[in-house]
Amino acid sequence: MIQDISLGLLQTYKEKINSYDEVLDQNGDVKPYWQGLFDTLESIGIHELKLRNEEIIKKLKENGVTYNVYDSNKESNRAWKLDPIPFLIHESEWKTIEKGLQQRALLLDLILKDLYGPQLLIKNAIIPAELVFDNSGFLLPCFDIKQKSDKQLLNYAVDLARGPDGKMWLLDNRTQSPSGSGYALENRIVMSKVFPELNKKIYRKRLSPYFSQLQQTVDTIGNNTNENPNVVFLTPGPGNETYFEHVYLSSYLGYTLVQGNDLLVRDGFVWLKSIDQLERVDVIIKRLDDNWCDPLELRRDSLLGIPGLLQVIRLGNISVINPPGTSILENYGLMAFMQNACKFLLNESLLIPSIATWWCGQTKELHFVLENLPKLIIKKTNRKQDFRSIYGRLLNEIELEDLKNLILKSPKDFVAQEEVSLSTTPSFINGVIEPRFAALRAFLVADGEDYKVMQGGLTRSSTIKDKFEISNRFGGISKDTWIISDVPIAYQEQTVDRKFAINKLKNSLTSRNAENLFWVGRLCERTMALRSFLKIILNRLNENVTKQGNKQPDFLVVLLKSLTHLTQTYPGFVGKEPKDGEVFDNDAIFEDPIAELLLLINDTKKIGSVVYNIQSLLNTINQVSEKWNHDTRRIINLVEDSLFALKNTNTNNINSVNHGLDKLHIRLFSFYGNIYETLPRDNGFYLLETGKNVERILSLLSVLRSTLNFKKTEEEEALLMEAILENHHLLAQYRNIYKSHLSLKALVNMVFLEKNLPYTLSFLLDTLSYYLSKLPKTNDPNRLSIAEKSVLEASTIVKIIDADHLIQVDEETQFRPALDETLSKVFEHICNVSNNLSSLYFNHSIMQHSVFDTLENIDTDEI
Repeated sequence: MIQDISLGLLQTYKEKINSYDEVLDQNGDVKPYWQGLFDTLESIGIHELKLRNEEIIKKLKENGVTYNVYDSNKESNRAWKLDPIPFLIHESEWKTIEKGLQQRALLLDLILKDLYGPQLLIKNAIIPAELVFDNSGFLLPCFDIKQKSDKQLLNYAVDLARGPDGKMWLLDNRTQSPSGSGYALENRIVMSKVFPELNKKIYRKRLSPYFSQLQQTVDTIGNNTNENPNVVFLTPGPGNETYFEHVYLSSYLGYTLVQGNDLLVRDGFVWLKSIDQLERVDVIIKRLDDNWCDPLELRRDSLLGIPGLLQVIRLGNISVINPPGTSILENYGLMAFMQNACKFLLNESLLIPSIATWWCGQTKELHFVLENLPKLIIKKTNRKQDFRSIYGRLLNEIELEDLKNLILKSPKDFVAQEEVSLSTTPSFINGVIEPRFAALRAFLVADGEDYKVMQGGLTRSSTIKDKFEISNRFGGISKDTWIISDVPIAYQEQTVDRKFAINKLKNSLTSRNAENLFWVGRLCERTMALRSFLKIILNRLNENVTKQGNKQPDFLVVLLKSLTHLTQTYPGFVGKEPKDGEVFDNDAIFEDPIAELLLLINDTKKIGSVVYNIQSLLNTINQVSEKWNHDTRRIINLVEDSLFALKNTNTNNINSVNHGLDKLHIRLFSFYGNIYETLPRDNGFYLLETGKNVERILSLLSVLRSTLNFKKTEEEEALLMEAILENHHLLAQYRNIYKSHLSLKALVNMVFLEKNLPYTLSFLLDTLSYYLSKLPKTNDPNRLSIAEKSVLEASTIVKIIDADHLIQVDEETQFRPALDETLSKVFEHICNVSNNLSSLYFNHSIMQHSVFDTLENIDTDEI
């Protein structure tokens, strides 16, 4: 009966299989657990499966799941792809695979310790010396480095695929900074939400025990005292291919995400530069390639690493997962010698075979490779040389000859691997279930004397039929990987007991993140202020009929010039200052201001434009991705949509422009509201709000100075005052309070002195003072910081003003000197606030001891 239910999809799929497939056993029968999966897919239906696939795409976008591509000609952030059909392995088979993976991890750990220690493998000719010493993965400065834990290889990932014998074969090792476990976890979470039917009908093992073990391992290697270890997650930054995963895992595990310039070496320890103080770091989870880790001893041009890190590891004052030097284990050539190394070090044979590999540095193997090129895959032993694998069967005679000559120039640099027929698995391609080649990446973490294997993994399949192109870099699709059980699985979470459980895990605010949060506030407010002012001007242009031919009304000319001062996009509407002998027609731009206004909206290269500000804001937001929750990420995606829409605005349709600006306004306000309601009231929140208020004050001052400093006719001043009040959300309140016609004296009193309206100077300065008072002080906590003093001075100037005095006009120039001087002084004080915050909290330069004398009291050098 079950067979009849699933006959449609399953039978159609079986007819497409032309090689060994995961759905079938060695006898060609459908495996029972795959049968169950197809039963559920059949009950869902192909149309619903398409809808679920669209839902997966939507959720991945909402969650901000991306895989960055360095050499992409298009956008660098590539959307993560997840196949709705999972990859299934039964637990009975997985137990065998697990043992083989644990053996391989133990073997690689022993090889690592031997190559950077006694080198018995080389001395006994088990591994050729030149294969090690000539490889960039072998780092001589790491020779004397040994961490306190018995295991040096603490985290390990391995790529597997099913070979023609029906067993799993090992394709590749990932040791220096294994990636993919975070994506595997995200895949599982998304699949659980989109396919609840599968959750109920298929028993699968959980992924969480792996991550729990990772936390326990970190606690063990970092617990030098009775306190919780201070753990940081070291990332190269947002440009890295797997940056999403760095943010995701650091947040999931509860560790501080840092970049190299957030850390420094001092007195033989690694310290985190937080805005409160220097905090000693106990463990670094490294997602940085080995040779970039320490510019003092490794790659000198590295701006990503920590100067002096290797010396701190030698001293035993820091634990690193995985320590620098493990990149040698990713050498493709070593796979040719794994069997002999296993017998030498463990006195046993490999449980999981490696794909057949020949190192061309040996005469016999070189001849074999040259004679059999059409059957082999050619790779460089040195992974860092960015050499894409060459499939011999795809080459013509001339290309094969060229490849032979290339290998003969330096045989030791090349390895060849057998091209075998690997298994296919069901994949959802363009609305149809198709067989595609697939490989599984499994993950292991050290667990005392052994290794714990994730009960699942990251499977990647090719989008192209009959082509083994699974890399995400080249368009591969990921799959959730299920270890299937016949019965429900009971799992009890294990925890590590701490002697002092009251100690909280540190989640410090680095000076880099402090600066980024401050600028998130400023850039968001700057974008909103520009959008608001643009709307005022566009509406006035639509409402007013021009005077005297093409000339704009004088009040509109003032607003347009004010817009240029606000954005500092000179010459803009202000025009150029004529030099000797030069004549500029600075009035021509006012005849058709729309062209310049559109540039201020959609010109990506114009510093100060709306799209330029949005892009800067999104880049800054991305620098602190770990701060945002799911709902905030969804709003950020909408802001990205607004950026795309405004960049592609139809310049002939002002209504379309207005509509796009309105959408942007709503989305930015949503961003404000969400982070205000959800961010913890900590230093990061206070700095973000400080940045917002600094920018809001500066924008208000700029508009006031550029519109009111010169007296106009009564009618024009009324129109300008109305625009100013509307722009700063004060028009309705003005009418409610004063119940009179617009008066400059009343406006000045309101904008300067009202304490209960969010856009008045008194309110903004009081709010700014409050947030500054919450920030840590490096001197006496009972005294005002320099930034607080600047705000106090500005606030005093504002609160003691005499409106009658401020609005007085010089009869000869029609200039209001008192108003201009007052606004100028306040503006200067608020600029000083920003500068003082930069020097106090955002300064990344700090005194550091020389790496070679870290335990001595010596003179320090600033770096």
